[in-house]
Amino acid sequence: MNTVALKDGMRASYPDNYWKLLVFTFCMGWTIIWIYRAMLSPIYPEIQATIGPQTNAAMGLIASCYFFGYTALQIPSGFLVDRFGQKKVLIPGFSIFAAGVFSIAYANTISMIYLGAVMAGIGCGTYYGSAYSLTSQHVPAEKKGLQTAIVNSGSALGMILGMTGSSYVVKTLGLPWQTMVVVSGCLLVFLVLWFTFAIVEPSKVAQAPGAATNKAAVVTEEKSKGSIFRLSLVTCYFLYFTTCYAYYMIVTWLPKFLEAERGIKGGMVGLVVSMIAVTAVPGALFFAHLSDKKRDKKAEVILFLEISAFVLIGVSMFAPDTTTFGIVLLLYGFLGKMAVDPVLISYVSDQADKKNMATTLGTFNFFGMSSSVVAPALTGYIIDRTGSGVWGFYLGAILLLIGAVTFYAANAGKKKQAKAG
Repeated sequence: MNTVALKDGMRASYPDNYWKLLVFTFCMGWTIIWIYRAMLSPIYPEIQATIGPQTNAAMGLIASCYFFGYTALQIPSGFLVDRFGQKKVLIPGFSIFAAGVFSIAYANTISMIYLGAVMAGIGCGTYYGSAYSLTSQHVPAEKKGLQTAIVNSGSALGMILGMTGSSYVVKTLGLPWQTMVVVSGCLLVFLVLWFTFAIVEPSKVAQAPGAATNKAAVVTEEKSKGSIFRLSLVTCYFLYFTTCYAYYMIVTWLPKFLEAERGIKGGMVGLVVSMIAVTAVPGALFFAHLSDKKRDKKAEVILFLEISAFVLIGVSMFAPDTTTFGIVLLLYGFLGKMAVDPVLISYVSDQADKKNMATTLGTFNFFGMSSSVVAPALTGYIIDRTGSGVWGFYLGAILLLIGAVTFYAANAGKKKQAKAG
Protein backbone atom coordinates (compact mmCIF):
# COMPACT_ATOMS: atom_id res chain seq x y z
CA MET A 1 0.00 0.00 0.00
CA ASN A 2 1.31 3.46 -0.92
CA THR A 3 0.90 5.85 1.99
CA VAL A 4 1.17 9.64 2.22
CA ALA A 5 1.26 12.00 5.19
CA LEU A 6 -1.82 13.97 6.22
CA LYS A 7 -1.75 17.32 8.06
CA ASP A 8 -2.63 15.77 11.40
CA GLY A 9 0.24 13.28 11.17
CA MET A 10 -1.96 10.34 10.12
CA ARG A 11 -1.12 8.47 6.95
CA ALA A 12 -3.66 7.18 4.45
CA SER A 13 -4.02 6.20 0.81
CA TYR A 14 -6.04 4.05 -1.55
CA PRO A 15 -4.98 0.40 -1.27
CA ASP A 16 -2.79 -1.08 -3.98
CA ASN A 17 -4.97 -2.18 -6.93
CA TYR A 18 -7.94 -0.44 -5.32
CA TRP A 19 -9.79 -0.43 -8.65
CA LYS A 20 -9.64 -4.23 -8.71
CA LEU A 21 -11.20 -4.36 -5.24
CA LEU A 22 -13.97 -2.04 -6.48
CA VAL A 23 -14.63 -4.22 -9.52
CA PHE A 24 -14.94 -7.29 -7.26
CA THR A 25 -17.11 -5.42 -4.75
CA PHE A 26 -19.65 -4.17 -7.28
CA CYS A 27 -19.71 -7.45 -9.19
CA MET A 28 -20.63 -9.14 -5.90
CA GLY A 29 -23.14 -6.36 -5.25
CA TRP A 30 -24.96 -6.99 -8.54
CA THR A 31 -24.98 -10.72 -7.78
CA ILE A 32 -26.80 -10.20 -4.48
CA ILE A 33 -29.15 -7.59 -5.96
CA TRP A 34 -30.13 -9.95 -8.76
CA ILE A 35 -30.70 -12.88 -6.44
CA TYR A 36 -33.51 -10.78 -4.98
CA ARG A 37 -34.75 -9.49 -8.34
CA ALA A 38 -34.95 -12.91 -9.99
CA MET A 39 -36.17 -15.13 -7.17
CA LEU A 40 -39.82 -14.05 -6.91
CA SER A 41 -41.21 -14.53 -10.44
CA PRO A 42 -40.70 -18.36 -10.55
CA ILE A 43 -42.66 -18.76 -7.29
CA TYR A 44 -45.69 -16.51 -7.92
CA PRO A 45 -48.09 -19.48 -7.45
CA GLU A 46 -46.58 -20.32 -4.05
CA ILE A 47 -46.81 -16.67 -2.97
CA GLN A 48 -50.50 -16.65 -3.91
CA ALA A 49 -51.03 -19.72 -1.76
CA THR A 50 -50.13 -17.46 1.19
CA ILE A 51 -51.79 -14.17 0.22
CA GLY A 52 -54.71 -15.47 -1.86
CA PRO A 53 -55.39 -15.60 -5.62
CA GLN A 54 -54.34 -12.50 -7.59
CA THR A 55 -54.56 -11.37 -11.21
CA ASN A 56 -51.48 -11.46 -13.43
CA ALA A 57 -51.41 -7.66 -13.39
CA ALA A 58 -51.44 -7.64 -9.57
CA MET A 59 -48.52 -10.09 -9.38
CA GLY A 60 -46.59 -8.14 -12.02
CA LEU A 61 -47.07 -5.06 -9.87
CA ILE A 62 -44.71 -6.56 -7.25
CA ALA A 63 -41.78 -6.07 -9.61
CA SER A 64 -43.16 -2.70 -10.73
CA CYS A 65 -43.28 -1.48 -7.11
CA TYR A 66 -39.64 -2.43 -6.60
CA PHE A 67 -38.58 -0.72 -9.80
CA PHE A 68 -40.70 2.33 -9.01
CA GLY A 69 -38.71 2.87 -5.80
CA TYR A 70 -35.45 2.03 -7.56
CA THR A 71 -36.11 4.39 -10.46
CA ALA A 72 -37.34 7.25 -8.29
CA LEU A 73 -34.00 7.30 -6.43
CA GLN A 74 -31.72 7.36 -9.49
CA ILE A 75 -31.36 11.10 -10.02
CA PRO A 76 -31.58 12.12 -6.32
CA SER A 77 -29.05 9.47 -5.28
CA GLY A 78 -26.70 10.53 -8.09
CA PHE A 79 -26.86 14.10 -6.81
CA LEU A 80 -26.23 12.92 -3.23
CA VAL A 81 -23.26 10.81 -4.33
CA ASP A 82 -21.69 13.74 -6.18
CA ARG A 83 -22.15 15.88 -3.06
CA PHE A 84 -21.45 13.53 -0.13
CA GLY A 85 -19.61 10.54 -1.59
CA GLN A 86 -20.52 6.96 -2.49
CA LYS A 87 -19.95 5.32 0.88
CA LYS A 88 -22.19 7.73 2.81
CA VAL A 89 -25.03 7.02 0.39
CA LEU A 90 -24.61 3.26 -0.13
CA ILE A 91 -24.57 2.11 3.50
CA PRO A 92 -27.89 3.67 4.62
CA GLY A 93 -29.41 2.84 1.25
CA PHE A 94 -28.67 -0.87 1.50
CA SER A 95 -29.81 -0.95 5.12
CA ILE A 96 -33.22 0.17 3.82
CA PHE A 97 -32.96 -2.43 1.04
CA ALA A 98 -32.43 -5.23 3.56
CA ALA A 99 -35.30 -4.00 5.76
CA GLY A 100 -37.65 -4.01 2.77
CA VAL A 101 -36.68 -7.57 1.80
CA PHE A 102 -37.16 -8.90 5.34
CA SER A 103 -40.60 -7.26 5.48
CA ILE A 104 -41.62 -9.20 2.35
CA ALA A 105 -40.70 -12.46 4.09
CA TYR A 106 -43.23 -11.71 6.83
CA ALA A 107 -45.96 -10.32 4.56
CA ASN A 108 -49.37 -12.00 4.49
CA THR A 109 -51.13 -9.63 2.09
CA ILE A 110 -50.31 -8.34 -1.38
CA SER A 111 -50.28 -4.76 -0.02
CA MET A 112 -47.56 -5.63 2.47
CA ILE A 113 -45.48 -7.18 -0.32
CA TYR A 114 -45.94 -4.03 -2.41
CA LEU A 115 -44.72 -1.89 0.51
CA GLY A 116 -41.66 -4.09 1.10
CA ALA A 117 -40.87 -4.06 -2.63
CA VAL A 118 -40.98 -0.24 -2.73
CA MET A 119 -38.63 -0.06 0.28
CA ALA A 120 -36.26 -2.54 -1.35
CA GLY A 121 -36.27 -0.51 -4.55
CA ILE A 122 -35.60 2.78 -2.75
CA GLY A 123 -32.63 1.27 -0.93
CA CYS A 124 -31.21 -0.36 -4.06
CA GLY A 125 -31.66 2.93 -5.92
CA THR A 126 -28.46 4.19 -4.27
CA TYR A 127 -26.35 1.55 -6.04
CA TYR A 128 -26.03 2.44 -9.73
CA GLY A 129 -24.58 5.95 -9.54
CA SER A 130 -22.32 4.96 -6.66
CA ALA A 131 -20.93 1.83 -8.31
CA TYR A 132 -20.26 3.23 -11.77
CA SER A 133 -18.99 6.62 -10.65
CA LEU A 134 -16.44 4.86 -8.42
CA THR A 135 -15.29 2.49 -11.14
CA SER A 136 -15.19 5.35 -13.65
CA GLN A 137 -12.92 7.31 -11.28
CA HIS A 138 -10.50 4.49 -10.51
CA VAL A 139 -10.46 2.01 -13.42
CA PRO A 140 -7.87 2.84 -16.12
CA ALA A 141 -9.51 4.32 -19.24
CA GLU A 142 -8.18 1.60 -21.54
CA LYS A 143 -9.84 -1.08 -19.36
CA LYS A 144 -13.11 0.71 -18.62
CA GLY A 145 -15.38 -1.32 -20.92
CA LEU A 146 -14.00 -4.72 -19.94
CA GLN A 147 -14.04 -3.97 -16.20
CA THR A 148 -17.60 -2.65 -16.46
CA ALA A 149 -18.53 -5.94 -18.10
CA ILE A 150 -16.96 -7.83 -15.21
CA VAL A 151 -18.98 -5.74 -12.74
CA ASN A 152 -22.14 -6.41 -14.76
CA SER A 153 -21.43 -10.15 -14.87
CA GLY A 154 -22.66 -10.25 -11.30
CA SER A 155 -26.15 -9.62 -12.70
CA ALA A 156 -25.96 -12.82 -14.74
CA LEU A 157 -24.68 -14.87 -11.81
CA GLY A 158 -27.34 -13.43 -9.51
CA MET A 159 -30.06 -14.13 -12.06
CA ILE A 160 -28.97 -17.78 -12.33
CA LEU A 161 -28.83 -18.17 -8.54
CA GLY A 162 -32.14 -16.38 -8.00
CA MET A 163 -34.10 -18.19 -10.72
CA THR A 164 -32.75 -21.69 -10.19
CA GLY A 165 -32.39 -21.28 -6.43
CA SER A 166 -36.00 -20.27 -5.78
CA SER A 167 -37.31 -22.90 -8.22
CA TYR A 168 -35.25 -25.63 -6.55
CA VAL A 169 -35.74 -24.58 -2.93
CA VAL A 170 -39.49 -24.00 -3.21
CA LYS A 171 -40.72 -26.25 -6.03
CA THR A 172 -38.32 -29.20 -5.63
CA LEU A 173 -37.44 -29.20 -1.91
CA GLY A 174 -40.89 -27.96 -0.89
CA LEU A 175 -39.61 -25.30 1.51
CA PRO A 176 -41.70 -22.15 2.19
CA TRP A 177 -41.26 -19.38 -0.39
CA GLN A 178 -40.11 -17.08 2.41
CA THR A 179 -36.89 -19.12 2.75
CA MET A 180 -35.22 -17.58 -0.28
CA VAL A 181 -36.37 -14.11 0.76
CA VAL A 182 -34.71 -14.44 4.17
CA VAL A 183 -31.50 -15.72 2.55
CA SER A 184 -31.54 -12.68 0.25
CA GLY A 185 -31.99 -10.31 3.20
CA CYS A 186 -29.05 -11.87 5.05
CA LEU A 187 -26.84 -11.44 1.98
CA LEU A 188 -27.78 -7.74 1.88
CA VAL A 189 -26.76 -7.32 5.53
CA PHE A 190 -23.41 -8.87 4.65
CA LEU A 191 -23.09 -6.45 1.72
CA VAL A 192 -23.62 -3.45 4.03
CA LEU A 193 -20.75 -4.66 6.21
CA TRP A 194 -18.57 -5.22 3.13
CA PHE A 195 -19.18 -1.65 1.88
CA THR A 196 -18.20 -0.35 5.32
CA PHE A 197 -14.72 -1.87 5.16
CA ALA A 198 -13.99 -2.06 1.42
CA ILE A 199 -14.83 1.45 0.18
CA VAL A 200 -12.34 4.22 1.01
CA GLU A 201 -13.71 7.74 1.36
CA PRO A 202 -11.72 10.35 -0.62
CA SER A 203 -11.60 12.58 2.47
CA LYS A 204 -9.45 9.90 4.15
CA VAL A 205 -6.86 10.02 1.36
CA ALA A 206 -4.20 12.71 1.07
CA GLN A 207 -4.31 14.83 -2.07
CA ALA A 208 -1.32 14.38 -4.36
CA PRO A 209 0.87 17.45 -5.08
CA GLY A 210 -0.50 19.41 -8.00
CA ALA A 211 -3.91 17.74 -7.77
CA ALA A 212 -5.70 21.05 -7.23
CA THR A 213 -4.18 22.46 -10.40
CA ASN A 214 -5.07 19.33 -12.34
CA LYS A 215 -8.59 19.38 -10.97
CA ALA A 216 -9.10 22.96 -12.17
CA ALA A 217 -7.88 21.96 -15.63
CA VAL A 218 -10.28 19.02 -15.71
CA VAL A 219 -13.24 21.21 -14.68
CA THR A 220 -12.39 23.73 -17.40
CA GLU A 221 -12.20 20.92 -19.96
CA GLU A 222 -15.42 19.29 -18.79
CA LYS A 223 -17.44 22.50 -19.04
CA SER A 224 -17.25 22.19 -22.82
CA LYS A 225 -19.24 18.96 -22.72
CA GLY A 226 -22.49 20.79 -21.96
CA SER A 227 -25.77 19.70 -20.40
CA ILE A 228 -26.65 16.19 -19.24
CA PHE A 229 -29.71 16.57 -21.49
CA ARG A 230 -27.92 17.27 -24.76
CA LEU A 231 -29.10 15.21 -27.74
CA SER A 232 -26.29 12.63 -27.75
CA LEU A 233 -27.04 11.70 -24.13
CA VAL A 234 -30.83 11.88 -24.45
CA THR A 235 -30.80 9.32 -27.26
CA CYS A 236 -28.72 7.05 -25.00
CA TYR A 237 -31.32 7.49 -22.26
CA PHE A 238 -34.15 6.56 -24.64
CA LEU A 239 -32.23 3.59 -26.05
CA TYR A 240 -31.67 2.32 -22.52
CA PHE A 241 -35.40 2.73 -21.83
CA THR A 242 -36.24 0.40 -24.73
CA THR A 243 -33.44 -2.02 -23.83
CA CYS A 244 -34.60 -2.32 -20.23
CA TYR A 245 -38.27 -2.59 -21.20
CA ALA A 246 -37.61 -5.69 -23.30
CA TYR A 247 -35.29 -7.23 -20.73
CA TYR A 248 -37.43 -6.76 -17.63
CA MET A 249 -40.52 -7.87 -19.49
CA ILE A 250 -38.65 -11.12 -20.26
CA VAL A 251 -37.23 -11.58 -16.76
CA THR A 252 -40.61 -10.98 -15.08
CA TRP A 253 -42.97 -12.89 -17.40
CA LEU A 254 -40.93 -15.48 -19.27
CA PRO A 255 -41.29 -18.06 -16.44
CA LYS A 256 -45.09 -17.68 -16.57
CA PHE A 257 -45.06 -17.76 -20.39
CA LEU A 258 -42.99 -20.96 -20.46
CA GLU A 259 -45.22 -22.69 -17.91
CA ALA A 260 -48.58 -21.59 -19.34
CA GLU A 261 -47.86 -21.53 -23.10
CA ARG A 262 -44.87 -23.82 -23.64
CA GLY A 263 -45.71 -26.56 -21.12
CA ILE A 264 -42.41 -26.36 -19.20
CA LYS A 265 -42.95 -27.26 -15.55
CA GLY A 266 -41.29 -27.11 -12.14
CA GLY A 267 -37.59 -26.47 -11.71
CA MET A 268 -37.06 -26.56 -15.49
CA VAL A 269 -38.67 -23.10 -15.71
CA GLY A 270 -35.86 -21.41 -13.80
CA LEU A 271 -33.25 -23.48 -15.65
CA VAL A 272 -34.53 -22.49 -19.11
CA VAL A 273 -34.83 -18.78 -18.21
CA SER A 274 -31.35 -18.79 -16.70
CA MET A 275 -29.97 -19.71 -20.13
CA ILE A 276 -30.06 -15.96 -20.81
CA ALA A 277 -27.45 -15.50 -18.11
CA VAL A 278 -25.25 -18.43 -19.21
CA THR A 279 -24.00 -16.65 -22.34
CA ALA A 280 -24.43 -13.12 -20.98
CA VAL A 281 -21.03 -13.06 -19.28
CA PRO A 282 -18.90 -14.13 -22.27
CA GLY A 283 -21.00 -11.87 -24.52
CA ALA A 284 -20.50 -8.86 -22.26
CA LEU A 285 -16.77 -9.53 -21.89
CA PHE A 286 -16.27 -9.99 -25.63
CA PHE A 287 -18.11 -6.86 -26.77
CA ALA A 288 -16.73 -4.73 -23.93
CA HIS A 289 -13.20 -5.76 -24.86
CA LEU A 290 -14.00 -5.02 -28.51
CA SER A 291 -15.24 -1.53 -27.57
CA ASP A 292 -12.05 -0.90 -25.55
CA LYS A 293 -9.93 -1.81 -28.57
CA LYS A 294 -12.04 0.25 -30.98
CA ARG A 295 -13.14 3.21 -28.88
CA ASP A 296 -14.30 5.19 -31.92
CA LYS A 297 -16.65 2.32 -32.89
CA LYS A 298 -18.66 2.07 -29.66
CA ALA A 299 -21.81 3.43 -31.32
CA GLU A 300 -21.61 0.79 -34.06
CA VAL A 301 -21.18 -2.00 -31.48
CA ILE A 302 -24.22 -0.71 -29.58
CA LEU A 303 -26.36 -0.62 -32.74
CA PHE A 304 -25.37 -4.15 -33.74
CA LEU A 305 -26.33 -5.53 -30.33
CA GLU A 306 -29.67 -3.69 -30.19
CA ILE A 307 -30.75 -4.86 -33.66
CA SER A 308 -29.69 -8.41 -32.79
CA ALA A 309 -31.82 -8.33 -29.63
CA PHE A 310 -34.82 -7.05 -31.64
CA VAL A 311 -34.53 -9.95 -34.10
CA LEU A 312 -34.08 -12.60 -31.40
CA ILE A 313 -37.06 -11.49 -29.29
CA GLY A 314 -39.27 -11.48 -32.38
CA VAL A 315 -38.00 -14.89 -33.56
CA SER A 316 -38.46 -16.45 -30.11
CA MET A 317 -42.24 -16.31 -30.51
CA PHE A 318 -42.00 -18.66 -33.49
CA ALA A 319 -39.82 -21.25 -31.75
CA PRO A 320 -41.50 -24.64 -32.41
CA ASP A 321 -40.02 -26.50 -29.41
CA THR A 322 -38.16 -26.08 -26.14
CA THR A 323 -34.75 -26.79 -27.70
CA THR A 324 -35.13 -24.04 -30.28
CA PHE A 325 -36.45 -21.66 -27.64
CA GLY A 326 -33.43 -22.43 -25.46
CA ILE A 327 -31.03 -21.71 -28.33
CA VAL A 328 -32.71 -18.35 -28.96
CA LEU A 329 -32.40 -17.49 -25.26
CA LEU A 330 -28.70 -18.40 -25.30
CA LEU A 331 -28.17 -16.08 -28.28
CA TYR A 332 -30.17 -13.32 -26.57
CA GLY A 333 -27.93 -13.68 -23.53
CA PHE A 334 -24.83 -13.30 -25.71
CA LEU A 335 -26.17 -10.34 -27.72
CA GLY A 336 -28.82 -8.76 -25.47
CA LYS A 337 -29.03 -6.27 -22.61
CA MET A 338 -26.22 -7.66 -20.50
CA ALA A 339 -23.86 -7.53 -23.49
CA VAL A 340 -24.77 -3.96 -24.46
CA ASP A 341 -24.80 -2.57 -20.89
CA PRO A 342 -21.03 -2.15 -20.38
CA VAL A 343 -20.57 -0.61 -23.83
CA LEU A 344 -23.45 1.84 -23.25
CA ILE A 345 -22.21 2.76 -19.76
CA SER A 346 -18.71 3.32 -21.11
CA TYR A 347 -20.12 5.37 -24.00
CA VAL A 348 -22.13 7.58 -21.62
CA SER A 349 -19.31 8.03 -19.09
CA ASP A 350 -16.96 9.08 -21.92
CA GLN A 351 -19.28 11.99 -22.65
CA ALA A 352 -20.22 12.91 -19.08
CA ASP A 353 -18.77 15.77 -17.03
CA LYS A 354 -16.54 14.21 -14.40
CA LYS A 355 -17.86 16.55 -11.70
CA ASN A 356 -21.43 15.31 -12.42
CA MET A 357 -20.58 11.72 -13.25
CA ALA A 358 -22.93 10.08 -10.72
CA THR A 359 -25.78 12.44 -11.63
CA THR A 360 -25.35 11.72 -15.35
CA LEU A 361 -25.20 7.96 -14.78
CA GLY A 362 -28.17 8.19 -12.41
CA THR A 363 -30.16 10.08 -15.05
CA PHE A 364 -29.19 7.50 -17.67
CA ASN A 365 -30.33 4.68 -15.39
CA PHE A 366 -33.48 6.58 -14.40
CA PHE A 367 -34.70 6.69 -17.99
CA GLY A 368 -33.72 3.08 -18.56
CA MET A 369 -35.25 1.72 -15.39
CA SER A 370 -38.46 3.73 -15.69
CA SER A 371 -39.39 1.14 -18.31
CA SER A 372 -39.05 -1.58 -15.68
CA VAL A 373 -41.84 0.09 -13.71
CA VAL A 374 -44.13 -0.13 -16.73
CA ALA A 375 -43.12 -3.44 -18.34
CA PRO A 376 -44.14 -5.99 -15.65
CA ALA A 377 -47.60 -4.50 -15.00
CA LEU A 378 -48.33 -3.65 -18.65
CA THR A 379 -47.34 -7.14 -19.81
CA GLY A 380 -49.55 -8.64 -17.10
CA TYR A 381 -52.42 -6.46 -18.35
CA ILE A 382 -51.79 -7.62 -21.94
CA ILE A 383 -51.89 -11.26 -20.79
CA ASP A 384 -55.15 -10.67 -18.91
CA ARG A 385 -56.73 -9.03 -22.00
CA THR A 386 -55.43 -11.39 -24.70
CA GLY A 387 -54.88 -14.62 -22.80
CA SER A 388 -51.30 -14.83 -24.13
CA GLY A 389 -47.92 -13.23 -23.50
CA VAL A 390 -47.02 -13.16 -27.21
CA TRP A 391 -48.14 -9.57 -27.78
CA GLY A 392 -46.15 -8.43 -24.76
CA PHE A 393 -43.00 -9.86 -26.35
CA TYR A 394 -43.81 -8.24 -29.69
CA LEU A 395 -44.21 -4.86 -28.00
CA GLY A 396 -40.78 -5.24 -26.36
CA ALA A 397 -39.20 -6.05 -29.75
CA ILE A 398 -40.84 -3.07 -31.49
CA LEU A 399 -39.62 -0.66 -28.79
CA LEU A 400 -36.07 -1.99 -29.22
CA LEU A 401 -36.21 -1.23 -32.94
CA ILE A 402 -37.48 2.32 -32.33
CA GLY A 403 -34.72 2.94 -29.80
CA ALA A 404 -32.03 1.67 -32.17
CA VAL A 405 -33.29 3.81 -35.07
CA THR A 406 -33.36 6.93 -32.85
CA PHE A 407 -29.83 6.27 -31.58
CA TYR A 408 -28.59 5.72 -35.14
CA ALA A 409 -30.17 8.95 -36.39
CA ALA A 410 -28.59 11.01 -33.61
CA ASN A 411 -25.15 9.47 -34.11
CA ALA A 412 -25.31 9.81 -37.88
CA GLY A 413 -26.08 13.51 -37.43
CA LYS A 414 -23.24 13.85 -34.91
CA LYS A 415 -20.72 12.31 -37.33
CA LYS A 416 -21.84 14.62 -40.15
CA GLN A 417 -21.34 17.63 -37.87
CA ALA A 418 -17.87 16.37 -36.88
CA LYS A 419 -16.87 15.95 -40.54
CA ALA A 420 -18.26 19.37 -41.45
CA GLY A 421 -16.34 20.93 -38.58
